[in-house]
Amino acid sequence: MPSPTKDSLRDDVERSTREFDESWAKIKDEKSFRALRNRYLSRKRGVVTLLMERLGSLPAESRPAAGQLINRFKKHVEEKLQTLDKGLAAAAGSVSPAVDLTLPGRQDYRGAAHPVLLVQKQIEDIFRSMGYTVEQGPDIETDYYNFEALNFPPDHPARDDWDTLYINDKLLLRTHTSPVQIRVMERQKPPIRIINPGRVFRKETSDPTHLPMFYQVEGLVVDEGVTFAHLKGTLEYFLKRLLGEKIKLRFRPSFFPFTEPSAEVDVECVICRGKDSDCRTCGGSGWKEILGSGMVHPQVLKNVNIDPEKYTGWAFGMGVERLAQFAYNIPDMRFFYENDLRFTRQFHLK
Repeated sequence: MPSPTKDSLRDDVERSTREFDESWAKIKDEKSFRALRNRYLSRKRGVVTLLMERLGSLPAESRPAAGQLINRFKKHVEEKLQTLDKGLAAAAGSVSPAVDLTLPGRQDYRGAAHPVLLVQKQIEDIFRSMGYTVEQGPDIETDYYNFEALNFPPDHPARDDWDTLYINDKLLLRTHTSPVQIRVMERQKPPIRIINPGRVFRKETSDPTHLPMFYQVEGLVVDEGVTFAHLKGTLEYFLKRLLGEKIKLRFRPSFFPFTEPSAEVDVECVICRGKDSDCRTCGGSGWKEILGSGMVHPQVLKNVNIDPEKYTGWAFGMGVERLAQFAYNIPDMRFFYENDLRFTRQFHLK
């Protein structure tokens, strides 16, 4: 069989052009249009592809001119097909299908992050902007990391089956994300500046401000010269960034086994502003506890071999759902988990 030449390739291109133009003039529907496009532009067996494959058999000096010839043919095919495509689309649009105007409208919804995760991301972004790192830990913890290392004595009420979900004598579903702080302090010496978000589990009855499973974010700072004033200033800055500059806050003394001194932070109820004595969110007090905080107990530092004479630290913990309530003015946090699309779709545009 004689080897292909530039002239024979030109003849084939001219013949293919005539055949394409003849076929193009007869196309009347979308199915025929797709068949014609695939016949000439398919990447595997299309006419243009097969012509391109023949370039390698030509003498080197003939390839540039032959390549230009094939490219002109390809451009011709593409332009003709584009014109045909627009014509078919216009023809299809001119035919109005029967429409029942009494039917409700339809809207396509895109998936989006859950509102609780949106708030968690906001929290992480705020603390990252202040130089904090985000740490994670397991949902299933040992008694040591969940209680003992955090200065919970063996007879502490939180260790009772009525408050904690135990898997066996040694393992449990963590009741807070504080075990992550212990793990970080074990492997990293000060300075430490972290937050640790994640799910926690407690044996509680659901109500407008409590859930048996919820998301929590805790924070920890350990360094030389760390004081309660640093804690107070950081939390005020964070909460006003998240909830708005006009939000009212108050600190009040509290007790936690792993911090001393300790404080709880309350925010003004955004649902009733203290004007409804029957408010289900704040109980009519006008305030709702938003997080717990305090200076890290010296014994906790000793448990992870950090010298409490040299270093001090502070920690805090907050429920993300409760913060989401105040961020979005939601009266009942159970709404977040009722899987009602009418509720969750409201946050897709935020």
